[in-house]
Amino acid sequence: MTPDRIDEFFARLAAQRPEPKGELDFVDLYTLLVAVVLSAQATDKGVNKATGPLFARVRTPQAMLALGEESLTEAIKSIGLYKTKAKNVLALSRRLVEDFGGEVPEDRAALESLPGVGRKTANVVLNIGFGWPTIAVDTHVFRVSNRTGLAPGKDVAAVEAALERVVPERWRLHAHHWLILHGRYVCTARAPKCGICVVRDLCGFAEKTA
Repeated sequence: MTPDRIDEFFARLAAQRPEPKGELDFVDLYTLLVAVVLSAQATDKGVNKATGPLFARVRTPQAMLALGEESLTEAIKSIGLYKTKAKNVLALSRRLVEDFGGEVPEDRAALESLPGVGRKTANVVLNIGFGWPTIAVDTHVFRVSNRTGLAPGKDVAAVEAALERVVPERWRLHAHHWLILHGRYVCTARAPKCGICVVRDLCGFAEKTA
């Protein structure tokens, strides 16, 4: 996809969704971090169902530690991999209290040093929580980037690097939100809705549906 077509690609997605937002519910930076950790291999809708009652009671790492593993595990048991995630949330909460004064750090290396936090999670927190123009590559972003020809890559790291190279600066802040939402609701894994796609004529996908 040429630079002009890429710019037009995002201009159309931006016109369709002028203020795109992530669909995870959160209250502050700490609950954002916890929600993103819990969302790995789970749907935002499923995570929100569990975190609604949880975040009504717990909004700080200190409160999470006071809640304890048994109660946290019970609270998030509807989420996949909940036992491991409960351990990670408590471990990262302890690190935040001990090493960062109970605050979520605005630093990629510090975030990635926390239990259960990888590059994608750090990118989401930096983007949504701190306004960094990072690009988090999930399954939707990976699929849309490859299928359309926007930023092909054999793995998540390659797609992220490609997007960093080709996405115009003016679209960078919201780029991954537009791609996630487009992949979730239009460019779906099975039976993509090409008939209602606003970037259909820019897309390199050979097997477009009606």
